[in-house]
Parts: sequence; structure tokens; C-alpha cells
Amino acid sequence: MHDSSDQQQPTDDLVTALLTASRVLVGVSARSLSDVEGAVSLTQFRMLVVLERSPGTNLAGLAKSLGVNASTALRMVDRLVTAGCVERHDNPGNRREVVLTLSAHGRGIVADVTDRRRAEIAKIVSAMSTRERAGLVAALQAFADAADEPDPATSGGLAALGW
Repeated sequence: MHDSSDQQQPTDDLVTALLTASRVLVGVSARSLSDVEGAVSLTQFRMLVVLERSPGTNLAGLAKSLGVNASTALRMVDRLVTAGCVERHDNPGNRREVVLTLSAHGRGIVADVTDRRRAEIAKIVSAMSTRERAGLVAALQAFADAADEPDPATSGGLAALGW
């Protein structure tokens, strides 16, 4: 028989540690966006990453990928088109549909922000021992697996890591 309080404490400690780490990562994300010319919001950046991963998607597919309704996605797209980050094109297979792609400016933002994030995260983990880093990799892979997060090695490589 297991005492539920014995199981609860490690879970509480783990949740607290993950919340602390997530604050660090949110800070990394915010800083990586704040220094970008023609700054975009975190939500807009997320849309740019989805479009980089799935160029030529339509508005409905984009909204579904982001978990927002189509009208919200449309407003976001309008802002990003105005900012020169996203382009609309007629779908050659369906004249009633518009497909969305990143402009060169949008691709540049995704690359710049992703590079900034990678550099800051690399600086943080360089302060850890080799053993701690190996343990962190295993723990984070298990965490991502438990959350059904797609494996970047099989779902778009490094581009999938932009968000």
C-alpha cells in the first residue's frame, strides 16, 4: 500500500521545478522577441512558425493549428500582411481559397528569433555539468512524450522548435 502523501510531495516538487523552468523559458522567449526589428507579439510569432512549418496553408488550417477561431486568425493574418511578414496567394487548385505563406521578412524574423532563443538557452545549459545536461535531456524528452508533443526529428526538424 502506498501513502498518497509520499507520492504527492515528489509530484509537487516536480511541478514547482517545471513552473520555475517555464518562467525562465518564457523570459527567454520574451527577450528573443523584444529585440527583433518590426517586433511581433508572441502569438503572432507562433503564427509565423506555423506558416514556416506548413507553407501554403489556408486560414481554416492555420486557425486549427493555433487553436483559435477563424475570425481571430484572420485578424492576426491581416496584421502580419500589413507588417510585411505574411503573403496571401490564390490557391491554384481552388480559386475560392487563399493560401498563406511567409514573406522573406517573416522568414527572417523566425530565423532571428529562433537563433536568439537557441543562443540564450545554450548559454544557460552551458552552466550545467555534462551529467546534469544528459539528465535534463532525458527528463525533457519524457515530459514531451507524456504531453504527446511531436518529436522534432520526425515532425519538421529544427523548424518545429521555433515555437
